[in-house]
Amino acid sequence: MKPNIIHPALIAVWAALVATGHIFPSIPMLGTGSVFSLSAALSPLSGIFFGPIAGALCSAAGGFIGSLIAPHTAWMGMGTFIVGTTTAFTAGCIAWGRWPLVSINRSGHFIINGGIIVYIIGTILWFSQEIGRSVIRFPLVVYGAGFATLIAGSLFAGKALAGNRKALKFPALWLCAFGGMIGGATIGNFFSLVLYKLPRETWVYLTVAAPLERAVFSLGAMLIGVPLLIGLPKIGIMVGPQPEPEEIPPP
Repeated sequence: MKPNIIHPALIAVWAALVATGHIFPSIPMLGTGSVFSLSAALSPLSGIFFGPIAGALCSAAGGFIGSLIAPHTAWMGMGTFIVGTTTAFTAGCIAWGRWPLVSINRSGHFIINGGIIVYIIGTILWFSQEIGRSVIRFPLVVYGAGFATLIAGSLFAGKALAGNRKALKFPALWLCAFGGMIGGATIGNFFSLVLYKLPRETWVYLTVAAPLERAVFSLGAMLIGVPLLIGLPKIGIMVGPQPEPEEIPPP
């Protein structure tokens, strides 16, 4: 996909939206006692719109400020923004990444999709905790579902988001959002294990509840993101992956 030249002002505006999302009514997360704010649906869109690096910085700034103006949403204290930052980075890697996920370019450099690194680190962190090792089915089901969408999204999402077929943008964006949210959750779950010592029974329950919740929140991100992907370029604001320019054959 062709990279965008993104104006810093645009990133600042979106970061402000992420921060503002913290003050909207939050949705309780089943079984954990924590909440899920609107900004959580906006975080994967940061990566999808601006790419993994710019999107992660955008969500980091918005999430940090949001924790200050709405501390009731900061379940990890001032470090809560780390989850949204990871979510944006992972979603951006899916939307803007190339297939295959691991390859060697023409210059001989080894390239790996950053989303894979997030899932590997998150899985290692999970099994570093005693409770995590006692609930093997949780990462197999939840992280496995997220990794499957990472693969599917890397195959399909980038071209669909950059293409002209509007109907394909909906499932493509959902794949990116879901894979990104699960990627962010791999880090958030580790902090839940360390900070709150959630019991094994809670994680057994969340094996089913967590992916269903993320699927619904990804649906919200899809309904917000696709109209923006379609509408913003019409007023000269380019967001999301762009198609490669067509080569003009020599005369």
